[in-house]
Amino acid sequence: MAPHASLCLVLHNHQPIGNFDGVFEQAYQDSYLPFLNVFEPYEHLRISLHTSGPLMLWLAERHPEYLDRVRMLVDVDRIEIIGGPQYEPILTMLPSRDRIGQIQAYSAWLERNLGTAPSGMWMPERVWESSLASDIVDAGISYTVLDDFHFRAAGLDDSELSSYYLTEDDGRILKIFPGSEHLRYTIPFRPANETIDYCRKVAEKSPGAILTFGDDGEKFGTWPDTKSHVYDDGWLRSFFDALTEHSDWLQTVTLGQAVQQTSAAGKIYLPDCSYREMTEWALPVKAQAEFDDVVHALEDHQRWQDLKSFVRGGYWRNFKTKYDETNEMYARMMNVSKRLGEAEEAGADAGELSVIRDHLYRGQCNCPYWHGAFGGIYLPHLRNAIFNHLIEADTRLDQVMNSELTSVQATAEDYNFDGLQEVRLSNNQLCAWLAPARGGRLYELDIRTIGHNLLATLQRRPENYHQKVLNGPSNNDEDVASIHDRVVFKQEDLDQRLHYDAYPRKSLMDHFYDDQATLESVATGQAMERGDFVDLPYETKLRRGSDRVQVQMRRHGNAWGIPVTITKAVTMVAGSNRLLLTYLLENLPPEKQLHFAIEMNFSGMPAGADDRYFSDIEGNCLGQLGTQLDLSEVQGLSLSDRWLGMDVSLEIDRPSGIWAFPVETVSQSEAGFELVHQSVCVQPHWFVTGDADGRWSVEIEMTTACEEQTETLSQEEVIRL
Repeated sequence: MAPHASLCLVLHNHQPIGNFDGVFEQAYQDSYLPFLNVFEPYEHLRISLHTSGPLMLWLAERHPEYLDRVRMLVDVDRIEIIGGPQYEPILTMLPSRDRIGQIQAYSAWLERNLGTAPSGMWMPERVWESSLASDIVDAGISYTVLDDFHFRAAGLDDSELSSYYLTEDDGRILKIFPGSEHLRYTIPFRPANETIDYCRKVAEKSPGAILTFGDDGEKFGTWPDTKSHVYDDGWLRSFFDALTEHSDWLQTVTLGQAVQQTSAAGKIYLPDCSYREMTEWALPVKAQAEFDDVVHALEDHQRWQDLKSFVRGGYWRNFKTKYDETNEMYARMMNVSKRLGEAEEAGADAGELSVIRDHLYRGQCNCPYWHGAFGGIYLPHLRNAIFNHLIEADTRLDQVMNSELTSVQATAEDYNFDGLQEVRLSNNQLCAWLAPARGGRLYELDIRTIGHNLLATLQRRPENYHQKVLNGPSNNDEDVASIHDRVVFKQEDLDQRLHYDAYPRKSLMDHFYDDQATLESVATGQAMERGDFVDLPYETKLRRGSDRVQVQMRRHGNAWGIPVTITKAVTMVAGSNRLLLTYLLENLPPEKQLHFAIEMNFSGMPAGADDRYFSDIEGNCLGQLGTQLDLSEVQGLSLSDRWLGMDVSLEIDRPSGIWAFPVETVSQSEAGFELVHQSVCVQPHWFVTGDADGRWSVEIEMTTACEEQTETLSQEEVIRL
C-alpha cells in the first residue's frame, strides 16, 4: 500500500491575564497576523486553532478585522476553532464546578461571536489527570490533544502513536490525540523537508496514520529569533509549499475531520502527566538537578531508547509546594470559589454573581501559578493581576451577600490548607491575612479599593537553571534554537545578583541580628538569624470591640539563647485604611542590648521609575523604590506608587533605624535570563534594652492611602496589649 497519512496542525495562541497591552500587540504583529497572512492563500491546507480567552477578548476589542478573517476561514472549513476553559487555567487545580463552568463559558462565547460551537478543546499546559475526562465531556467537549509523552508513560511505543485513542471516566468517553514531541522540536526549528521526511517514515510504517502537532503559535514569530526565521527567511512558506507538494499522500486535516474520518486506535487510561519539560520543572530543585544528571548519564546507554519512556519527572500539583506563593494564590482562589458557591445556594442576585464568576475565572489563569522556561510566577504583573480579580470578586461577594460594609470582621480557619489556623481581619478598606503558626507573619494585605495585594511577593530561592547563570551565556551557532536550549543574559553580572532568602518575603517577620549586621548583609541574605521567632508558632487570641478587632500573638522564645517573650498585636478598625502594629518585648536582660528588627515587604511597587519613590515623614523624596536606604533616628517612612495611586506610610512612635532595599530575582524567560524587581523590603530595627521590668515596646501605624483617603486612627481607638 502506498504511504498516506493525515497531519493535524493544532496551534495554541495565548496571552495571560495581566500581560501588558504592548506584549499583546507585539505578539499579534509578530505571530498571529503574519501567520494568517501566509496561511490564507494555501486553499487546500487546514488547521485547528485555539485562541485563549484573554487573547480572544483582546482581539475582539483591538483587532476585530482579524476575527472577521478567521470567521471566513471557519465558514469554508479551513480553520476549526478549538475551545477550552475560558481563561486558560490548569484544570487540575480547579473544583469540578469551575472546570465545567470555564469550558462552557468559552464555548458559549465562541458560538456567539464566531458562529461555531467547539467540539474539541486545548488542554492548558497538557496537564492531565484521569478525573478530568468526565468533567470535560459534561462540559460538551468530545476530543482534546495531549502529548505523546503521556501515551509513552502509559506503555505505548512509537508504532502505536499514529492515531487517537478513547479514554473514560465515570462512564464518559473522551477522544485524545497524542501530540508529537518530535514535531514540536522540528517545527519551525528545522528545515521543512525534515518534517516531511519524518511524516513519510511514519506513513510507510503505518499507512493511514494520523500525526498531530500541537504547540504554541508564538513559536511562529514571537519566540526569540523566530520572526526573521519563519517569515523573513521564508520558513513558513517553504513548509506550506512542501505540504502542498506532497498533498497526494500527506493531507492536512482538522481534529474534527480526523475524528469523522477515522476510528480510534483503541482505549487507554493515561497516568497523571504533562509534557516532558513540565514534569521536570515541577520537581524540587535538588531532585531536578539529580534528574538532569541521571538523564545525561543514561543518554549514551545502549538501551536508552527503551528506557526513556519510563523516566519522567514530577507532578504539576507540587508547584503548590515548590512555591509557597503558588499555594497562596491557589488557596485565595479556592476561598473565593467556595464563597461564590455559597452565594449561589443562598439565591443571591444572578446578574451580580455572573460578574463575580468572571472575576474568579480570570483569577484562575494558569501562567503565574508555575514556572518553567517562561517567567510565570516570577512576573509580578501576572501575580498582581490574579490577586486583583480575586480581591474584586471577594469584595463584590461581601456586597451581594449584604454584609455590613462598615463593620470589621475577624475569622480563623485553615485558609491555606497547611493544617494550621490562619486569621483573617477585614473591613471595607483592607483585608489582612495572618499566619500565627508561621512566626505570626502577615502574609496577605489587600487594599480593596484598588484590588491590590501588598504582599504578592516572591522569595528569592535557588533554581536549577541558576547553574547556567553561573556558567555564563552560551555560544549557540544555530540560526534558531528552541527556548529550552538558549542561554542568553538580558543584563550583565547576573551571577553577582544571585541571593537567596531563608524565609518568605512577608511582613511582621521578627528578627534578632548580630550587632554588626548591616544593610548589605541583610539585603543579600547573609545576616545571621539569632532568634527563633521568625518562623515558629505564636499563641493567638482574637479580641473584639464594638467597631474594631485585634489579633494578639505571643511567643516565649529566645535570642542568642536568652529567653525572650514577644507579644505583638494587629488592630483593625471599621472603615479605616490603617493597621496599628504593637510590639511588646519582655524578659530582656539588663546587661545586654539585643538587635531587633521587624521585616515588612511591599509588592507591586516597581523600581526604576520616578513616580515610585520613598519619602520621609516630612514628605521629602528619598529616591526611587529601587534605592537602598540606611536611615538612623527616624520615625517613619513612606512608599508611593503614583501609577497605582497608592501611598503606604509607616509612623513609628520611637526613633528607629530603617533599612530599605529592593528584592530582585534572577529568573529565566523565553527571551533569556533577567533581573526582576519583586518587592521592597523595609526593616525598622533597634538596639533594644529593657526597662526596670525588662520590657520594651514600639507602635507602628501603617496607613494604606489611595487617592483622597485620609482616615485616622487615634490612640483611643486602639485595643491595648
